[in-house]
Amino acid sequence: MSAPDQDLAQYCRTVAENAHKASAKLQLVSGELKNRWLNESAQALRAGVPAILAANANDIEAAPGYGLTDAQIDRLVLNEERIDGIATALEQISMLPDPIGQTIEGSVRPNGLEINKVRVPLGVVFFIYESRPNVTADAAAICLKSGNAVILRGGKEAAHSSRAIVDILMKVATAVGIPENAVQLVSTTDRAAVGHFLTQDDYIDVAIPRGGEGLIRRVSAEATMPVIKHFDGNCHVYIDQEACLEMATQIVVNSKCQRMGVCNACESLVVHREIAAEAIPQVVGALIEQGITIHGDELTCQLIESAVPATEEDFGTEYLGPGISVKVVDDVDSAIEHINRYSSHHTEAIVTSNIVTARRFVAAIDSSAVMINASTRFNDGGEFGLGAEIGISTDKFHARGPCGLEELTSYKYIVTGNGQIRG
Repeated sequence: MSAPDQDLAQYCRTVAENAHKASAKLQLVSGELKNRWLNESAQALRAGVPAILAANANDIEAAPGYGLTDAQIDRLVLNEERIDGIATALEQISMLPDPIGQTIEGSVRPNGLEINKVRVPLGVVFFIYESRPNVTADAAAICLKSGNAVILRGGKEAAHSSRAIVDILMKVATAVGIPENAVQLVSTTDRAAVGHFLTQDDYIDVAIPRGGEGLIRRVSAEATMPVIKHFDGNCHVYIDQEACLEMATQIVVNSKCQRMGVCNACESLVVHREIAAEAIPQVVGALIEQGITIHGDELTCQLIESAVPATEEDFGTEYLGPGISVKVVDDVDSAIEHINRYSSHHTEAIVTSNIVTARRFVAAIDSSAVMINASTRFNDGGEFGLGAEIGISTDKFHARGPCGLEELTSYKYIVTGNGQIRG
Protein backbone atom coordinates (compact mmCIF):
# COMPACT_ATOMS: atom_id res chain seq x y z
CA MET A 1 0.00 0.00 0.00
CA SER A 2 1.42 3.36 -1.04
CA ALA A 3 1.67 6.27 1.37
CA PRO A 4 -1.38 8.05 -0.14
CA ASP A 5 -3.37 4.81 0.15
CA GLN A 6 -2.26 4.47 3.76
CA ASP A 7 -3.37 8.05 4.43
CA LEU A 8 -6.77 7.40 2.80
CA ALA A 9 -7.28 4.16 4.70
CA GLN A 10 -6.43 5.87 7.99
CA TYR A 11 -8.77 8.77 7.20
CA CYS A 12 -11.65 6.36 6.51
CA ARG A 13 -10.97 4.41 9.68
CA THR A 14 -10.86 7.59 11.75
CA VAL A 15 -14.21 8.75 10.33
CA ALA A 16 -15.75 5.33 11.06
CA GLU A 17 -14.32 5.24 14.58
CA ASN A 18 -15.59 8.75 15.31
CA ALA A 19 -19.05 7.78 14.06
CA HIS A 20 -19.00 4.72 16.33
CA LYS A 21 -18.18 6.88 19.35
CA ALA A 22 -20.93 9.34 18.43
CA SER A 23 -23.38 6.48 18.04
CA ALA A 24 -22.83 5.38 21.62
CA LYS A 25 -23.55 8.90 22.87
CA LEU A 26 -26.64 9.22 20.67
CA GLN A 27 -28.31 6.40 22.63
CA LEU A 28 -28.80 8.90 25.46
CA VAL A 29 -30.09 11.80 23.35
CA SER A 30 -33.76 12.58 23.87
CA GLY A 31 -36.35 12.83 21.14
CA GLU A 32 -36.92 16.46 22.14
CA LEU A 33 -33.26 17.33 21.47
CA LYS A 34 -33.27 15.56 18.09
CA ASN A 35 -36.41 17.47 17.11
CA ARG A 36 -34.84 20.73 18.23
CA TRP A 37 -31.86 20.00 15.98
CA LEU A 38 -34.16 19.29 13.04
CA ASN A 39 -36.21 22.46 13.48
CA GLU A 40 -33.26 24.75 14.10
CA SER A 41 -31.42 23.17 11.16
CA ALA A 42 -34.41 23.97 8.97
CA GLN A 43 -34.25 27.61 10.05
CA ALA A 44 -30.49 27.69 9.50
CA LEU A 45 -30.83 26.25 5.99
CA ARG A 46 -33.29 29.00 5.06
CA ALA A 47 -30.94 31.60 6.53
CA GLY A 48 -28.02 30.03 4.69
CA VAL A 49 -29.54 30.28 1.20
CA PRO A 50 -26.79 32.60 -0.19
CA ALA A 51 -23.96 30.29 0.93
CA ILE A 52 -25.73 27.19 -0.33
CA LEU A 53 -26.51 28.75 -3.71
CA ALA A 54 -22.90 29.90 -4.08
CA ALA A 55 -21.69 26.36 -3.44
CA ASN A 56 -24.31 24.95 -5.77
CA ALA A 57 -23.15 27.28 -8.54
CA ASN A 58 -19.72 25.62 -8.37
CA ASP A 59 -21.34 22.22 -8.84
CA ILE A 60 -23.47 23.41 -11.76
CA GLU A 61 -20.44 24.92 -13.46
CA ALA A 62 -18.55 21.62 -13.20
CA ALA A 63 -21.51 19.41 -14.14
CA PRO A 64 -20.95 19.26 -17.93
CA GLY A 65 -17.44 17.99 -17.28
CA TYR A 66 -18.90 14.99 -15.46
CA GLY A 67 -21.05 14.12 -18.47
CA LEU A 68 -24.35 14.88 -16.73
CA THR A 69 -27.46 15.10 -18.90
CA ASP A 70 -29.78 18.12 -18.79
CA ALA A 71 -32.19 16.09 -16.63
CA GLN A 72 -29.40 15.15 -14.21
CA ILE A 73 -28.24 18.76 -13.99
CA ASP A 74 -31.80 19.85 -13.26
CA ARG A 75 -31.89 17.46 -10.28
CA LEU A 76 -28.63 19.00 -9.10
CA VAL A 77 -29.78 22.62 -9.32
CA LEU A 78 -30.82 24.38 -6.11
CA ASN A 79 -32.81 27.59 -5.77
CA GLU A 80 -34.50 29.31 -2.85
CA GLU A 81 -37.69 27.30 -3.35
CA ARG A 82 -35.87 23.97 -3.39
CA ILE A 83 -33.84 24.86 -0.31
CA ASP A 84 -37.07 25.77 1.45
CA GLY A 85 -38.36 22.33 0.43
CA ILE A 86 -35.29 20.71 2.02
CA ALA A 87 -35.91 22.68 5.22
CA THR A 88 -39.59 21.76 5.22
CA ALA A 89 -38.69 18.08 4.91
CA LEU A 90 -36.61 18.36 8.10
CA GLU A 91 -39.54 19.96 9.91
CA GLN A 92 -41.83 17.18 8.74
CA ILE A 93 -39.40 14.55 10.06
CA SER A 94 -39.38 16.34 13.42
CA MET A 95 -43.16 15.80 13.64
CA LEU A 96 -42.90 12.04 13.16
CA PRO A 97 -43.02 9.81 16.26
CA ASP A 98 -39.59 9.00 17.65
CA PRO A 99 -39.19 5.22 17.24
CA ILE A 100 -36.39 4.85 19.78
CA GLY A 101 -37.53 3.37 23.07
CA GLN A 102 -40.89 2.26 21.71
CA THR A 103 -42.10 -1.04 23.17
CA ILE A 104 -42.89 -3.32 20.24
CA GLU A 105 -44.44 -5.97 22.45
CA GLY A 106 -44.34 -7.06 26.07
CA SER A 107 -45.44 -9.80 28.41
CA VAL A 108 -45.16 -11.00 31.99
CA ARG A 109 -43.92 -14.55 32.52
CA PRO A 110 -45.43 -16.92 35.12
CA ASN A 111 -42.37 -16.33 37.33
CA GLY A 112 -43.05 -12.57 37.33
CA LEU A 113 -40.34 -11.53 34.86
CA GLU A 114 -41.46 -8.61 32.70
CA ILE A 115 -40.26 -9.02 29.10
CA ASN A 116 -40.28 -5.99 26.79
CA LYS A 117 -39.10 -5.89 23.18
CA VAL A 118 -37.87 -2.31 22.69
CA ARG A 119 -36.83 -0.46 19.53
CA VAL A 120 -33.18 0.70 19.37
CA PRO A 121 -30.96 2.30 16.69
CA LEU A 122 -28.90 0.22 14.28
CA GLY A 123 -25.80 2.23 15.25
CA VAL A 124 -23.70 3.65 12.40
CA VAL A 125 -25.03 3.99 8.84
CA PHE A 126 -22.68 4.36 5.87
CA PHE A 127 -24.81 5.95 3.15
CA ILE A 128 -23.54 6.16 -0.45
CA TYR A 129 -25.82 8.09 -2.76
CA GLU A 130 -26.31 9.94 -6.02
CA SER A 131 -25.80 13.61 -6.73
CA ARG A 132 -29.06 15.21 -5.53
CA PRO A 133 -28.19 17.69 -2.73
CA ASN A 134 -31.55 17.27 -0.98
CA VAL A 135 -30.67 13.63 -0.29
CA THR A 136 -27.79 14.85 1.91
CA ALA A 137 -30.17 16.62 4.28
CA ASP A 138 -32.85 13.91 4.13
CA ALA A 139 -30.39 11.13 4.99
CA ALA A 140 -28.79 13.06 7.82
CA ALA A 141 -32.21 13.88 9.27
CA ILE A 142 -33.71 10.42 9.07
CA CYS A 143 -30.58 8.73 10.44
CA LEU A 144 -30.18 11.06 13.39
CA LYS A 145 -33.90 11.09 14.21
CA SER A 146 -33.74 7.28 14.42
CA GLY A 147 -30.74 7.53 16.75
CA ASN A 148 -28.05 6.55 14.24
CA ALA A 149 -24.77 8.23 13.45
CA VAL A 150 -24.32 8.61 9.71
CA ILE A 151 -21.37 8.77 7.33
CA LEU A 152 -22.46 10.46 4.10
CA ARG A 153 -20.64 9.70 0.87
CA GLY A 154 -22.34 11.74 -1.82
CA GLY A 155 -21.52 11.96 -5.50
CA LYS A 156 -18.72 14.26 -6.62
CA GLU A 157 -21.22 16.12 -8.80
CA ALA A 158 -22.82 17.69 -5.70
CA ALA A 159 -19.74 17.89 -3.48
CA HIS A 160 -19.85 21.66 -2.89
CA SER A 161 -23.61 21.74 -2.27
CA SER A 162 -23.49 18.79 0.11
CA ARG A 163 -20.61 20.33 2.05
CA ALA A 164 -22.50 23.61 2.46
CA ILE A 165 -25.59 21.77 3.74
CA VAL A 166 -23.67 19.51 6.13
CA ASP A 167 -21.66 22.42 7.50
CA ILE A 168 -24.94 24.06 8.51
CA LEU A 169 -26.32 20.83 10.03
CA MET A 170 -23.12 20.24 12.01
CA LYS A 171 -23.00 23.83 13.28
CA VAL A 172 -26.54 23.52 14.61
CA ALA A 173 -25.76 20.09 16.09
CA THR A 174 -22.88 21.56 18.07
CA ALA A 175 -25.02 24.46 19.25
CA VAL A 176 -27.87 22.29 20.57
CA GLY A 177 -25.70 19.55 22.08
CA ILE A 178 -25.92 16.70 19.56
CA PRO A 179 -22.80 14.48 19.92
CA GLU A 180 -19.84 15.49 17.78
CA ASN A 181 -19.45 13.47 14.54
CA ALA A 182 -23.03 12.20 14.62
CA VAL A 183 -23.24 13.48 11.03
CA GLN A 184 -20.11 13.34 8.87
CA LEU A 185 -19.61 14.00 5.17
CA VAL A 186 -16.72 12.16 3.55
CA SER A 187 -14.32 14.87 2.42
CA THR A 188 -12.71 12.96 -0.44
CA THR A 189 -14.24 12.03 -3.79
CA ASP A 190 -11.68 9.24 -4.28
CA ARG A 191 -13.62 6.10 -5.24
CA ALA A 192 -11.14 4.00 -3.25
CA ALA A 193 -12.54 5.53 -0.06
CA VAL A 194 -15.77 3.58 -0.51
CA GLY A 195 -13.81 0.32 -0.49
CA HIS A 196 -12.03 1.28 2.72
CA PHE A 197 -15.31 2.15 4.48
CA LEU A 198 -16.87 -1.14 3.39
CA THR A 199 -14.27 -3.06 5.43
CA GLN A 200 -15.02 -1.18 8.67
CA ASP A 201 -17.59 -3.63 10.03
CA ASP A 202 -16.20 -3.20 13.55
CA TYR A 203 -17.43 0.41 13.47
CA ILE A 204 -20.14 0.55 10.77
CA ASP A 205 -23.35 -1.42 11.31
CA VAL A 206 -25.04 -1.12 7.91
CA ALA A 207 -24.25 0.19 4.42
CA ILE A 208 -26.99 1.69 2.25
CA PRO A 209 -26.17 2.39 -1.40
CA ARG A 210 -28.57 4.56 -3.41
CA GLY A 211 -27.70 5.00 -7.05
CA GLY A 212 -26.97 2.99 -10.18
CA GLU A 213 -26.90 -0.79 -10.35
CA GLY A 214 -23.10 -0.80 -10.72
CA LEU A 215 -22.64 1.03 -7.41
CA ILE A 216 -25.10 -1.20 -5.60
CA ARG A 217 -23.50 -4.41 -6.90
CA ARG A 218 -20.07 -3.14 -5.90
CA VAL A 219 -21.22 -2.31 -2.38
CA SER A 220 -22.99 -5.67 -2.06
CA ALA A 221 -19.87 -7.52 -3.19
CA GLU A 222 -17.35 -5.64 -1.05
CA ALA A 223 -19.25 -4.82 2.16
CA THR A 224 -18.30 -6.73 5.30
CA MET A 225 -21.40 -5.38 7.06
CA PRO A 226 -25.09 -5.87 6.16
CA VAL A 227 -26.37 -3.92 3.12
CA ILE A 228 -29.88 -2.54 2.59
CA LYS A 229 -30.35 -2.31 -1.17
CA HIS A 230 -32.32 -2.66 -4.35
CA PHE A 231 -30.64 -3.30 -7.68
CA ASP A 232 -33.36 -2.09 -10.04
CA GLY A 233 -37.08 -1.50 -10.38
CA ASN A 234 -38.68 -3.63 -13.10
CA CYS A 235 -42.24 -2.92 -11.91
CA HIS A 236 -45.37 -4.46 -13.48
CA VAL A 237 -49.03 -3.54 -13.88
CA TYR A 238 -51.38 -6.47 -14.58
CA ILE A 239 -54.75 -5.68 -16.20
CA ASP A 240 -57.16 -8.45 -15.25
CA GLN A 241 -60.13 -9.54 -17.36
CA GLU A 242 -62.43 -7.89 -14.80
CA ALA A 243 -60.67 -4.52 -14.88
CA CYS A 244 -62.24 -1.15 -15.58
CA LEU A 245 -60.30 -0.10 -18.67
CA GLU A 246 -60.68 3.60 -17.96
CA MET A 247 -59.16 3.07 -14.53
CA ALA A 248 -56.49 0.77 -15.97
CA THR A 249 -55.49 3.37 -18.55
CA GLN A 250 -55.11 6.08 -15.93
CA ILE A 251 -53.11 3.81 -13.63
CA VAL A 252 -50.76 2.54 -16.36
CA VAL A 253 -50.10 6.00 -17.78
CA ASN A 254 -49.43 7.43 -14.33
CA SER A 255 -47.26 4.46 -13.33
CA LYS A 256 -45.15 4.78 -16.46
CA CYS A 257 -45.19 8.44 -17.41
CA GLN A 258 -45.54 10.57 -14.27
CA ARG A 259 -41.76 10.22 -13.77
CA MET A 260 -39.91 7.74 -15.94
CA GLY A 261 -36.46 7.77 -14.37
CA VAL A 262 -37.45 6.45 -10.95
CA CYS A 263 -37.38 2.99 -9.44
CA ASN A 264 -41.16 2.69 -8.90
CA ALA A 265 -42.14 3.54 -12.49
CA CYS A 266 -43.94 0.79 -14.42
CA GLU A 267 -41.63 -0.91 -16.92
CA SER A 268 -43.79 -3.93 -17.82
CA LEU A 269 -47.47 -4.24 -18.70
CA VAL A 270 -49.28 -7.59 -18.45
CA VAL A 271 -52.76 -8.03 -19.95
CA HIS A 272 -55.35 -10.83 -19.66
CA ARG A 273 -56.01 -12.41 -23.06
CA GLU A 274 -59.81 -12.18 -22.71
CA ILE A 275 -59.70 -8.37 -22.87
CA ALA A 276 -56.49 -7.88 -24.85
CA ALA A 277 -58.22 -6.94 -28.10
CA GLU A 278 -59.90 -4.01 -26.37
CA ALA A 279 -57.42 -3.18 -23.60
CA ILE A 280 -54.21 -3.05 -25.62
CA PRO A 281 -55.39 -0.52 -28.23
CA GLN A 282 -56.82 1.67 -25.47
CA VAL A 283 -54.14 1.43 -22.80
CA VAL A 284 -51.11 1.01 -25.02
CA GLY A 285 -52.47 3.66 -27.35
CA ALA A 286 -52.46 6.10 -24.44
CA LEU A 287 -48.83 5.22 -23.75
CA ILE A 288 -47.90 5.78 -27.40
CA GLU A 289 -49.50 9.23 -27.18
CA GLN A 290 -47.00 9.92 -24.36
CA GLY A 291 -44.10 8.94 -26.62
CA ILE A 292 -43.55 5.46 -25.18
CA THR A 293 -41.95 2.75 -27.35
CA ILE A 294 -43.79 -0.57 -27.05
CA HIS A 295 -41.81 -3.80 -26.83
CA GLY A 296 -44.61 -6.29 -27.31
CA ASP A 297 -45.22 -10.01 -27.62
CA GLU A 298 -46.77 -11.51 -30.76
CA LEU A 299 -50.39 -10.52 -30.04
CA THR A 300 -49.41 -7.01 -28.97
CA CYS A 301 -47.51 -6.51 -32.22
CA GLN A 302 -50.57 -7.69 -34.17
CA LEU A 303 -52.75 -5.14 -32.38
CA ILE A 304 -50.24 -2.26 -32.34
CA GLU A 305 -48.59 -1.53 -35.68
CA SER A 306 -45.76 0.51 -34.20
CA ALA A 307 -44.84 -2.07 -31.52
CA VAL A 308 -41.36 -3.58 -31.59
CA PRO A 309 -41.16 -7.38 -31.10
CA ALA A 310 -40.08 -8.01 -27.50
CA THR A 311 -37.02 -10.10 -26.72
CA GLU A 312 -36.47 -12.16 -23.60
CA GLU A 313 -34.23 -9.38 -22.33
CA ASP A 314 -36.96 -6.76 -22.84
CA PHE A 315 -39.23 -8.42 -20.28
CA GLY A 316 -36.56 -8.02 -17.61
CA THR A 317 -35.47 -4.50 -18.52
CA GLU A 318 -35.73 -1.43 -16.32
CA TYR A 319 -36.05 1.18 -19.07
CA LEU A 320 -35.92 4.32 -16.89
CA GLY A 321 -37.22 6.15 -19.94
CA PRO A 322 -39.79 5.98 -22.78
CA GLY A 323 -39.99 2.22 -23.19
CA ILE A 324 -42.21 -0.56 -21.82
CA SER A 325 -42.66 -4.30 -22.39
CA VAL A 326 -46.14 -5.76 -22.96
CA LYS A 327 -47.12 -9.39 -22.38
CA VAL A 328 -50.50 -11.07 -22.93
CA VAL A 329 -51.29 -13.94 -20.53
CA ASP A 330 -54.07 -16.53 -20.27
CA ASP A 331 -55.08 -15.96 -16.62
CA VAL A 332 -54.02 -14.49 -13.31
CA ASP A 333 -51.79 -17.47 -12.52
CA SER A 334 -49.92 -16.93 -15.78
CA ALA A 335 -49.58 -13.25 -14.90
CA ILE A 336 -48.17 -14.16 -11.49
CA GLU A 337 -45.71 -16.60 -13.05
CA HIS A 338 -44.52 -14.04 -15.61
CA ILE A 339 -44.16 -11.26 -13.05
CA ASN A 340 -42.31 -13.34 -10.47
CA ARG A 341 -39.94 -14.54 -13.19
CA TYR A 342 -38.96 -11.12 -14.54
CA SER A 343 -39.66 -8.81 -11.60
CA SER A 344 -36.95 -7.15 -9.53
CA HIS A 345 -39.28 -7.62 -6.51
CA HIS A 346 -39.87 -3.89 -6.13
CA THR A 347 -43.50 -2.93 -6.93
CA GLU A 348 -46.32 -4.65 -8.81
CA ALA A 349 -49.97 -3.67 -9.35
CA ILE A 350 -53.19 -5.37 -10.35
CA VAL A 351 -56.23 -3.64 -11.84
CA THR A 352 -59.37 -5.68 -11.21
CA SER A 353 -62.87 -5.49 -9.77
CA ASN A 354 -62.66 -9.09 -8.50
CA ILE A 355 -61.52 -9.14 -4.87
CA VAL A 356 -60.80 -12.87 -4.98
CA THR A 357 -58.47 -12.40 -7.92
CA ALA A 358 -56.83 -9.44 -6.20
CA ARG A 359 -56.21 -11.45 -3.03
CA ARG A 360 -54.73 -14.33 -5.05
CA PHE A 361 -52.41 -11.91 -6.83
CA VAL A 362 -51.33 -10.19 -3.61
CA ALA A 363 -50.64 -13.49 -1.86
CA ALA A 364 -48.54 -14.94 -4.69
CA ILE A 365 -46.52 -11.93 -5.85
CA ASP A 366 -43.03 -11.80 -4.32
CA SER A 367 -42.34 -8.06 -4.18
CA SER A 368 -41.82 -5.39 -1.54
CA ALA A 369 -45.14 -3.67 -2.36
CA VAL A 370 -48.24 -4.86 -4.22
CA MET A 371 -50.90 -2.37 -5.31
CA ILE A 372 -54.58 -3.11 -5.93
CA ASN A 373 -56.15 -0.59 -8.33
CA ALA A 374 -53.45 2.01 -7.69
CA SER A 375 -50.32 3.32 -9.38
CA THR A 376 -46.92 1.75 -8.72
CA ARG A 377 -45.67 5.30 -8.08
CA PHE A 378 -47.17 5.16 -4.58
CA ASN A 379 -44.39 2.88 -3.30
CA ASP A 380 -42.66 5.75 -1.57
CA GLY A 381 -41.94 6.64 2.04
CA GLY A 382 -43.74 9.96 1.89
CA GLU A 383 -46.79 8.47 0.19
CA PHE A 384 -46.91 5.70 2.80
CA GLY A 385 -46.86 8.25 5.61
CA LEU A 386 -43.35 7.31 6.73
CA GLY A 387 -41.92 10.78 6.12
CA ALA A 388 -38.57 10.89 4.37
CA GLU A 389 -37.05 7.60 3.29
CA ILE A 390 -33.45 6.59 2.88
CA GLY A 391 -34.31 4.19 0.05
CA ILE A 392 -36.64 1.38 -1.03
CA SER A 393 -35.38 -2.07 -0.18
CA THR A 394 -36.08 -5.21 -2.19
CA ASP A 395 -34.32 -7.33 0.43
CA LYS A 396 -36.32 -9.68 2.63
CA PHE A 397 -34.30 -9.52 5.81
CA HIS A 398 -34.53 -6.62 8.25
CA ALA A 399 -36.14 -4.04 5.96
CA ARG A 400 -38.37 -4.31 2.89
CA GLY A 401 -40.00 -1.53 0.88
CA PRO A 402 -39.60 2.16 1.80
CA CYS A 403 -37.03 2.54 4.57
CA GLY A 404 -38.17 5.19 7.01
CA LEU A 405 -37.39 5.73 10.66
CA GLU A 406 -38.48 2.31 11.94
CA GLU A 407 -36.51 0.52 9.21
CA LEU A 408 -33.33 2.13 10.57
CA THR A 409 -33.89 0.51 13.95
CA SER A 410 -33.43 -2.90 15.51
CA TYR A 411 -34.64 -4.06 18.91
CA LYS A 412 -33.45 -5.49 22.15
CA TYR A 413 -35.19 -7.29 24.99
CA ILE A 414 -35.36 -5.58 28.37
CA VAL A 415 -36.11 -7.98 31.19
CA THR A 416 -37.18 -6.68 34.59
CA GLY A 417 -37.35 -8.89 37.66
CA ASN A 418 -37.37 -8.69 41.44
CA GLY A 419 -34.76 -11.26 42.32
CA GLN A 420 -35.78 -14.24 40.15
CA ILE A 421 -33.14 -16.89 39.56
CA ARG A 422 -33.33 -19.83 37.17
CA GLY A 423 -33.64 -23.24 38.70
